[in-house]
Amino acid sequence: MSQRISHHLLLCATATKAKCCDPDIGAASWDALKRQVRELNLENPSRAQGIVLRSKADCLRICEQGPILLVWPDGTWYGGVTPERISSILQQHIIQGQPIEEWVLKTTTFT
Repeated sequence: MSQRISHHLLLCATATKAKCCDPDIGAASWDALKRQVRELNLENPSRAQGIVLRSKADCLRICEQGPILLVWPDGTWYGGVTPERISSILQQHIIQGQPIEEWVLKTTTFT
């Protein structure tokens, strides 16, 4: 049986060549994302909307305004994703379905 996936969050947080952000902020953002996805029970296989996957990316090829968070399948690219912003993004965008426009760098359609 295959699990339904509601979102996959890809965070460019600890790039080998830190061109987009301070590596310490990236690492702290990754730690906050992992912890809060667990705390909000978003990885629960019985979650009606589907599970939320998270992956740490070395580079998402936007070498400025990082850490960068790509929300799939929405195609929303967030910039400046500090640990303080993780909670708001998870609550408002992932749970409530309302992207935080002032933090969005760009939107890409995945078809």
